Amino acid sequence: MKIILATSNRGKIREIKAFLKDYEVKGFDEVLTPFEIDETGSTFKENALIKARAVFKALDDKNAIVLADDSGISVPILGNEPGIYSARYAGIEASDKDNLAKLIATLKDKNIAKTPAFYTAAIALATPWGEFCVHGWMHGDVIDEARGENGFGYDPMFIPYGYSQTLGQMAEDEKLQISHRTQALVHALTILNSLKGIK
Repeated sequence: MKIILATSNRGKIREIKAFLKDYEVKGFDEVLTPFEIDETGSTFKENALIKARAVFKALDDKNAIVLADDSGISVPILGNEPGIYSARYAGIEASDKDNLAKLIATLKDKNIAKTPAFYTAAIALATPWGEFCVHGWMHGDVIDEARGENGFGYDPMFIPYGYSQTLGQMAEDEKLQISHRTQALVHALTILNSLKGIK
């Protein structure tokens, strides 16, 4: 069973491949000419499904399953920003470093050194047997500085509850044990294994 990931984010691809090691997993840019997907949804779930559908339709392969992830960080004291706009918080062409810098600057502007936040991951599956979507969350605090070089996105400023280090300071295998994406992938794997039985 082939699983095509509806993302070109190398960090996400690396994490998902590490989890789904018993499956043949490829980024969609390995099998298709990359194309832009307009994420018009108002929730992580809606955007994950939009991406999964778009790549599934473009593939036109009845033996493939498309897995799409839409994820981000929400800070309640900021009205849950950046939320679904996490990947483009500092602008459409923003890099991870740009987005990280903007969120740190926003906290500093409001004199917030540390405040609760949470990551959300929605994972959608577009399959020959229908569509599915599952979620995972990770709660903790964001701080007004970057610590560590590991991970990606907002990881250097996020400290999960029960830990003293940011995700950027943690080893990758330690992060993967607790991450929002892993929580969602556990549920997605249950669906994938069920579909494998059908196939």
